[in-house]
Amino acid sequence: MPKKGLVVGLDIGTTKVCAIAGEVDGDGEVHIVGMGTSPSLGLRKGVVVDLEATIRGIEEATERAERMAGAHFTTAFVAVSGEHINSANSRGVVAISRSDHEIEGGDVSRVVEAARMNALPASDRDLIHLLPRDFMVDGQDGVHNPVGMFGARLEVDAHIVTGLATILANVVKCVQEAGLEVEELVLEPLASAEAVLTPAERELGTVVADIGGGTTSLGVFAGGGLCHTAIIPVGGTHITSDVAVGLRTPIAEAEKLKVRSGAASPEMAAEGELIEVFTVGDRTPRILARRVLCEIIEPRLSEIMALIRAQLRRSGFAHLVPGGIVLTGGTALLAGIAPYAAERLGIPARTGAPEHVAGVTETVRGPAYSTAVGLVQIGAQDRSGLSLLRGANGGRGAVGRLRGWVRAVLQGA
Repeated sequence: MPKKGLVVGLDIGTTKVCAIAGEVDGDGEVHIVGMGTSPSLGLRKGVVVDLEATIRGIEEATERAERMAGAHFTTAFVAVSGEHINSANSRGVVAISRSDHEIEGGDVSRVVEAARMNALPASDRDLIHLLPRDFMVDGQDGVHNPVGMFGARLEVDAHIVTGLATILANVVKCVQEAGLEVEELVLEPLASAEAVLTPAERELGTVVADIGGGTTSLGVFAGGGLCHTAIIPVGGTHITSDVAVGLRTPIAEAEKLKVRSGAASPEMAAEGELIEVFTVGDRTPRILARRVLCEIIEPRLSEIMALIRAQLRRSGFAHLVPGGIVLTGGTALLAGIAPYAAERLGIPARTGAPEHVAGVTETVRGPAYSTAVGLVQIGAQDRSGLSLLRGANGGRGAVGRLRGWVRAVLQGA
């Protein structure tokens, strides 16, 4: 039987599938009780391209996490990413016509719905998130919770995230076929930010860049809320491929070289520092200077930083991120990546990993697990009614539609 208060986060990435389970205590604190990973062979740049391989990956990761947790999982909060994700900012305005002019919960729902109506997605897209960033009462901004205040005019600035309905349905189908129900679809950088950002960084203005295998997910936070989202179709697997081609070595060996000996800049390699490289079809390793490996890595990393810089310019919020950029995801483990990013982007940079989690934390306190841990934290807030995903999230209805759509197709098959 499922444990009471158990929350499961499922990160279906391009290189790995990760399932993490946490128990929520009475104070809302999350204790990680189980985790499992498996290779991901069915996704490309965050999009499902092989249903069977993706389902197997989810099943394997879930089974391993269930064994550690000693519980059976039935639902999960699932991360979504990919180039099909779009975002926009929208404003809603309503009048408070009651004689006492006291703002109630229903007025907040009305103004959020007005923001949604002002940015209705195309018929082939579904709403993933509608996230209120800032409320205004009679022109006074910076209001986080207007309920109980007096005013004649209520406004909201909201960030709206959508995705292609068919691509989202494929994710839901894979999760259902693996024996789980999708409790909520959560944007990847939103989940990662939950694990690695402090409240002060959100308020001050900070960028989160989750550099995963096939994509780099970008989230810009200012004034406490998400104000820009972008998914860049370049990630760690592209660096690995460059190393494999440049050194004529198998992909698996290239990944090991990148992790063990790679660095963001050739200047980080000491003079005379050597590495062993196994060439395809040759059992005898070659001896090369470590600097050669770094010279192959640096151009692709430079491309990623250039794309991040372009997105920040395009967002219009580049001047509102004095908190700098927090790098997370598996590629954030690359030696020297934070100072390299700071130099290329001209803003402070640090590497971010999950914090403030209890339980079997040593394994999950790495940047590669930020998204999955963040999903559990968001799920814990959602269960307690504290999350903006509840009530204000138009995506909840979208998840219900996708579940029903997929279930009907499966039953008819």
